[in-house]
Amino acid sequence: MNDENPLRGPAPDAPSLQVRPMTLDDCDRVSEIRVRGWQYAYRGLMPQPFLDGLSVERDAERRRARFLDGGDGVTELVVERDGAIVGWAAHGPYREGEVRTGDAELYAIYVDAAHLGTGAGRALLATVLGQCAGYARVYLWVLKGNARARRFYEIAGFAADGAEEPYVVDGVPVPEVRYVIEPGVTSA
Repeated sequence: MNDENPLRGPAPDAPSLQVRPMTLDDCDRVSEIRVRGWQYAYRGLMPQPFLDGLSVERDAERRRARFLDGGDGVTELVVERDGAIVGWAAHGPYREGEVRTGDAELYAIYVDAAHLGTGAGRALLATVLGQCAGYARVYLWVLKGNARARRFYEIAGFAADGAEEPYVVDGVPVPEVRYVIEPGVTSA
């Protein structure tokens, strides 16, 4: 079994994993995972002062406000291992600029660095793709230089479709590439 393929199912220790909808009470932990995820995954890809300036508390405040607003079509999920949240994902309608298309988009997926390679990310991605099965395509944007994430998505069956966008962080261009998958089509 290729245990890195998120569509092949969870890793051997996965019975302790549970994916569920995010709640308001999860905002602090989700923000911790998101901010630490950025600081871990984007080291060397984004300006370090920007990464060092990220705040779990500010992110949690924004996340709570966004969560309470609701109604934007975004689905947020967490994955727990033995009752502790170890990862988060968000998906919803694909955005082509300000226009939503009939496709879906994986906006983000982050796993606590201590739980990378344990099946948590695979469980989240499999759940997202299952929830997006009614869409023709699911898109995502990933930093061009983020080889680990790109490999994770490629193993799952996503493929870069040639679209690139400039993303500027503190005046530094950090290009993103777009990936796509048809949810009913998985890699073997």
